[in-house]
Amino acid sequence: MKYIVVTGGVISGLGKGITIASIGRILKACNLRVTAIKVDPYLNVDAGTMSPFEHGETFILDDGGETDLDLGNYERFLDVTLTARHNITSGKIYKEVIKRERRGDYLGKTVQMVPHVTDMVQSWLREVSKIPVDGTGLSPDVCLIEVGGTVGDIESMIFLEALRQFQFTVGRENMLFVHVSLVPVTGGEAKSKPTQHSAKELRALGLSPDVIVCRAPEELSTSIKQKISTFCHVPPTHIISNYDVKNIYHVPLVLEQQGIHRIVKKMLHLEHMSDTPDLSAWRDMAAIADDATEKVNIGIVGKYISHPDSYLSLVVALKHSAILLRSDVVIHWIEATDLEDSTKVSHPEKFEEAWSLLRSMQGILIPGGFGIRGIQGKVNAAKYARESRVPCLGICLGLQVMVIEYARNVLQWENANSAEFDEGSPHPVVVFMPEINQQEMGGTMRLGVRGTTIVQHVPAKGTDSKELSLAGRVYGIDTLFARDEARITADKASNIVTAAVVLERHRHRYEVNPDRVSEIEQAGLFFTGRDDEGVRMEIAELPTSVHPFYFGVQFHPEVKSRPTRPSPPIFAFCAASAGRFEDIGKAGQLWQDHEESLLREVGELNRVQHEASAVTNRLVTKKRSISESYSSSTAVAGLSSPSKKAAI
Repeated sequence: MKYIVVTGGVISGLGKGITIASIGRILKACNLRVTAIKVDPYLNVDAGTMSPFEHGETFILDDGGETDLDLGNYERFLDVTLTARHNITSGKIYKEVIKRERRGDYLGKTVQMVPHVTDMVQSWLREVSKIPVDGTGLSPDVCLIEVGGTVGDIESMIFLEALRQFQFTVGRENMLFVHVSLVPVTGGEAKSKPTQHSAKELRALGLSPDVIVCRAPEELSTSIKQKISTFCHVPPTHIISNYDVKNIYHVPLVLEQQGIHRIVKKMLHLEHMSDTPDLSAWRDMAAIADDATEKVNIGIVGKYISHPDSYLSLVVALKHSAILLRSDVVIHWIEATDLEDSTKVSHPEKFEEAWSLLRSMQGILIPGGFGIRGIQGKVNAAKYARESRVPCLGICLGLQVMVIEYARNVLQWENANSAEFDEGSPHPVVVFMPEINQQEMGGTMRLGVRGTTIVQHVPAKGTDSKELSLAGRVYGIDTLFARDEARITADKASNIVTAAVVLERHRHRYEVNPDRVSEIEQAGLFFTGRDDEGVRMEIAELPTSVHPFYFGVQFHPEVKSRPTRPSPPIFAFCAASAGRFEDIGKAGQLWQDHEESLLREVGELNRVQHEASAVTNRLVTKKRSISESYSSSTAVAGLSSPSKKAAI
């Protein structure tokens, strides 16, 4: 196993995550298998209980891990599926050490930061780096490790000490240290001094950077690179200029142009690594993102819009959809509370401005969140989108808001609400899930990837016939039914003809009340996605004969979106907002094609492994046969020769 460690200096927020993900993207283009680990020095066990205002979004993984948003960058750039163990925190490390101490594993020794905590960090890195992440079942060739924070932070010291020891444990020839630093520009002149001090601080901790990636507004001159090289003890060719670009998808191209793959190959002795990365498809994608001219205006009605990182995966997923659409998705942030009548009284100008902006949108997106603040504003936005036939997508809480709005204004259930906001509601259309722990906050939600059974058909408005469900079109189920009968399952619900299962990630405590589903469907809002048992409502929609695109999902589709393979619900929403309804299922079909390709690759790997195993077995059998034959002939020869027998 080879390791590439990325640290940061001068200030936080330099883009270490994008840098490490870009390096990984280049290595994958050189035919290497790559994984990534994020080290977060905070004492929280995970990011699940952190405020989005302070930490940004919590990124959810297939196994239910609630992690730092940088793991989203890794998954998107590397096209891998990581686990909760790929996010190391001080909380996780200390919790494991204390658990072992209580169990008596340390045999009465004094438990100390060194060696017990540092050994735990090293053990964790070794074990997690071997976990297959690309769907083939094969272990990675290279593990990327990002150390959060800035060199010199007290909280990250123990991790840097563990890495100092780790380089000798695995061999210095198997580790490459990349330091990301800021080169500020003042008075038109690039300043190298902050980077010099940052590298000096790192060396004082026993870690010598092999490569320095310099963040700056513009490409660094040769003279500045030479100066940094001289004072930081790094070759000039290993000083990489990571300057501002039009979009983040250019970063791998910038690093590749400066030969970072050649540095990695040489220093880590990766002889089987390709000399020239194949980034042609990535380059085309970055160019499309630059050249799009058709604008699609999307309004996001959110609760945390003052901190856009709270919706990072959603924003990125919209950009992925824009690339496939070859359009420019323009995001307009709308504070949910500004759409409420209370704001009309207290701040009428904000109220008018928010509603004016909402009415000018081509599509309205209602994302997830927690707590009652802004809920009425979200309900008002859903009502406007439904009545005005504006394409609308609700995610997690957004789905629940759509159900609440429909119950209040179509079924005329006065004070219909979620139990989260009104436990005494006479019409609780959203309820707390019975198995969820109400005392513990961390890691107690319905988390991770779950199967959703997609309903293929729904009743058409005003007729006895059925029409293809919007969910079926979004996920390309019509194509799936034609190509993959093995994945189709039956569903007993009265309005279902046939169904198929898709996998999406969840993070919620509340769900649509199953006792109210029948009445809601009779009123025209259909639940065309349900859990494996048909009890939990996963997708709600109005038939396209009623509304062009009114679609809500309980899961978080944005976290599985990829630059070359957008999330099907989010892409379909963008396509509908652009008026391109014929393209709604395009992303769904891409995902179906990807899964088929992966299955073929795994099948081919299994075939090769089977053939190799068969050859090995034949060789072992032949060797055993020769050995037995030799032993037999030797025994016969020994018995017939008295002198040899005597000698033995």
